[in-house]
Parts: sequence; C-alpha cells; structure tokens
Amino acid sequence: MDSHGRLPEFHSCTSLPPGHFGEPLLIAVHDQQVLCTADGEQLIFPPSQLAAQDYPRHLLGLLDGRPCYAVDFPLEGIPRELAWFRLRSLLGDMDEPLFNLAGRACQLVQWDRQHRYCGRCGRPTESSEGDRSKCCDHCNELFYPRLSPCVIVVISRGDHCLLASSSRWQGGFYSALAGFIEPGETAEEALHREVMEEVGIRVTNLRYFSSQPWPFPGQLMLGFHANYLAGEIRVDGEEISAADWYHYEQLPPHPDARTLSGRLIQHFVAGCRGRGVV
Repeated sequence: MDSHGRLPEFHSCTSLPPGHFGEPLLIAVHDQQVLCTADGEQLIFPPSQLAAQDYPRHLLGLLDGRPCYAVDFPLEGIPRELAWFRLRSLLGDMDEPLFNLAGRACQLVQWDRQHRYCGRCGRPTESSEGDRSKCCDHCNELFYPRLSPCVIVVISRGDHCLLASSSRWQGGFYSALAGFIEPGETAEEALHREVMEEVGIRVTNLRYFSSQPWPFPGQLMLGFHANYLAGEIRVDGEEISAADWYHYEQLPPHPDARTLSGRLIQHFVAGCRGRGVV
C-alpha cells in the first residue's frame, strides 16, 4: 500500500499457488473493527509491526505478489501508534478496493469464529485445505463463509423517485428501498415482494444497475432501477416509517456515492437532467 492508502494489485485466492513469495502482509480485525494507523489511512502491516505470529489468520489473496492475511487480533495490547476503527467509519475515507479488502477480512474472521464447532453434531471443526470451508471430521459437514444477497431499488415515476425512511431514521434521512432475498426467490421476485410489502405499490421495467459488497456484517447488494406501475404508497409502519415521491431537484437527505443507494439515486438524477426533464 502506498502513502495515500491506495491498494496495489490484488488477486483473490483461498490457497497459495506454487511459487516463492515475499514477507506476508496482515490486516488485523476484531469483530467489526480494523486496526489502523491513528489517521485511519493504513491498515496493512508486516507481521513484525503487529507481533501477530500466534493469532488465527486467513488468506485473503496476493497483494503485489505477497500473501495478505486477515488476523483475528485481540482488542487489548495493540501497538501504541495504532488504533481500532469501526469498519463502517472507514467507508468513503479510503479507496473502495481497500475498503472492500478490509470488509472481506472482517467477514472471514467472523465466519471462523462462528464455525469453530459443527452446527450439526457440536464437534470441533477444522479448516479445509482445498477451499474456503470449515469441515467437521465426525459428520463431514462443511461450512462456507455466508453471504446474504439483498436487492436495493430506486423506483422512478417521471421526474420523481420514491425514497423511504426507515423506522430508525424517523423521517430524517431517506434512501432506496432494500430487502433480503428469500430462499427460492430470484432477485427480481424479491424486489417485487419487498416493494409491495414496504410501500404497497407495483413496479415494472426492472433494470440491473450494479452491485456492492456490504460487510455489515455480510451482505451483497444488487442494485436495480424500476418504473412505477400501479398502487398508492402505504408504508408498513414497521421497517418503513415514511415514503414519498421526490422531484429529482428536491431530494431529501439521502446517501452519497459511497453507497450503492447513493449511486442509484445519482444515476436517476443524471438521467433526468440528460433528458431535459424540468
């Protein structure tokens, strides 16, 4: 990593390929916290700087040809020049590839902590050699890192888009609608269901936009645009406390481009301006 916190060339892998590699690099995490320099810019360190030889580590990949590991580090006893940062506080303060690498590190350490024992028979598990899994030698059960796929959508109606405020925001902040994909659902089916459940309307013309890993603690956000079809807004009163149609030039407080929601909203606004909508 250079002096500006940018990520060198990174290749993801679950085991080291044949060859000779330089000194490993470490990212120290504890739950959803990452160990950084006091300015929050550097989070990748050589083992000598962390004295982390005895702590569990998980291969993330090769960083400029050097193995890079996530280390399950204790909360206390850290070097004086370093400090713990909540992962969410780093969002937008460093390059996106580096933030995603920190998120990957947190998720792998959490997965290891949660699957040290078999959920089927209760026996201790061991890390598999061939892939990223924990194996129970007693009942042969395998446990892979879990990702929870979600859909997130900006619904447009001419020069207006639908934004909603969650119950915890109480109308002070608005975002795109989002929800988890249920077992057996396609992303499109989940989108239709979530929109109907949360605001009571029907949508059409779904267009995939982009995705974003969201390590809080382990989601993958799939972003869509959609058009209004029918119905009147009726918030569920549980997850959503308020929702309304907002003109693209008069949007309420909403996420910025550091999040997929913010990029969806910005894309909608840019489209309206490009069409000359007034």
